[in-house]
Amino acid sequence: MGRVIVLGSINVDLETRIDAYPQPGEKVVAHSLHRYAGGKGANQAVAARAQGVEVLMVGAVGDDDAGRASLNRLHPMGIKLYVERIPHVPTGHALIFSDGRTNAIAVLPGANAKIGPRPLDQVKGLSPGDVLLTQLETPAERVAQAARHAHERGARVIVNAAPYVELPDDVCAMADPLILRADDEDAFAARRVEPISLLVLRGAAGLDWDGRRFSGEVVPAEDVVDTVGASDALIGTLAAQLAKGADRPTAARLALQKAADNVRHAGAQRSPRL
Repeated sequence: MGRVIVLGSINVDLETRIDAYPQPGEKVVAHSLHRYAGGKGANQAVAARAQGVEVLMVGAVGDDDAGRASLNRLHPMGIKLYVERIPHVPTGHALIFSDGRTNAIAVLPGANAKIGPRPLDQVKGLSPGDVLLTQLETPAERVAQAARHAHERGARVIVNAAPYVELPDDVCAMADPLILRADDEDAFAARRVEPISLLVLRGAAGLDWDGRRFSGEVVPAEDVVDTVGASDALIGTLAAQLAKGADRPTAARLALQKAADNVRHAGAQRSPRL
């Protein structure tokens, strides 16, 4: 069984509940404010670890209370931390407005934008069977460097292209899978780059993996508590299952199940409060 090495963001999520999103110049009344553990990288690392695989988290936090709280949460889970502490820069934060069904998010990258130029140098023994999982809440240049490093050593590279930016063609081509939101599918198709495999997230409709549709559980509206982090739960689970050697149908089915489970609790991670 391989390891999952996650290069990604570590954030604190500040989430407020509203009935309707404000228009420009409008003020609305919020119902609550919660402080949760978040960041696509940390969310996916937690989801992967829940599948019983060895997980290494590569990233950066500020030398502040938020950073210490984030690391103190991840370490007891058995996630191995290769995390820089960046002085004079805050830990990343996400400001989340949620009506329970959808969300709008503003991200302050903070320390996530300061990850060093050779992010995987401390990860020894990277080899075939391992899975590198990365997203784009860290600089695209660092993602590209890590992907090339892992690919040269025979590891599987999974790129969650969110938030969407254009990565170099060679990095897209080595992704297995490259994961896109449905909204970004046309923009990527125009580039005429073929990854090893392409997975498109389609929300409640499930996902397409190289054109094959995998459908997940349709969660009744009354059971939906929070949609934040559902795709991260899916992707972290998928990476772990692939590291275990699961085939595509098995990995996709379990990943969709975990995404459905995730919308039934508040915050991107289970018991997520910091």
